[in-house]
Amino acid sequence: MTPLIAIAAEAADQKSAEVTDWAGRLGWVAGLLLFIAFVYWLMRQGWKWRGSLQSDLPELPTAPEAAGPAKLTLSGRYHGSTTAGQWLDRIVAHGLGTRSRVELTLTDAGLTVVRPGANDFFVPAEALREARLDKGIAGKVLAEGGLLIVTWTHGDTLLDSGFRSDRAAEHTAWVEAINSMTTTTEGIAR
Repeated sequence: MTPLIAIAAEAADQKSAEVTDWAGRLGWVAGLLLFIAFVYWLMRQGWKWRGSLQSDLPELPTAPEAAGPAKLTLSGRYHGSTTAGQWLDRIVAHGLGTRSRVELTLTDAGLTVVRPGANDFFVPAEALREARLDKGIAGKVLAEGGLLIVTWTHGDTLLDSGFRSDRAAEHTAWVEAINSMTTTTEGIAR
């Protein structure tokens, strides 16, 4: 027999050893599950702690009854809000950290953000600062220009909110429309 055939025959005859220490194995599995649960609990406590640190943010405004005709609408995803210029500093207060589907409507009154399963909110036109295309926001990184970032003021805080349309070609029209709204209000006390 050639050495290769002998090695293959010997490998075929070998079997795995029987598990004899079931208590030890189950103990390790239980320990691993407890460790995973503990890490999850720590992450949840961190989320709550971040929310309590941001508790000075006022309640989110709601859309007015007569917001006017829609300039633009968008269906897509809301990826969260951060402190403006700090793309990793996620805002979790008032549900702003919750990712969800989104329906955006831009009117002369402002930006209506409708999020099924999460808190809806409204950004008045005078609170809008700018819009731009970017590649990332806390926990979401895409190709360059893949996210629509809207900068707005809420209370004394300047926020960036990230959106992604189901049709990414719409992003440019949104940037132009929001930026034209903010330049027409320049000179008015914001």
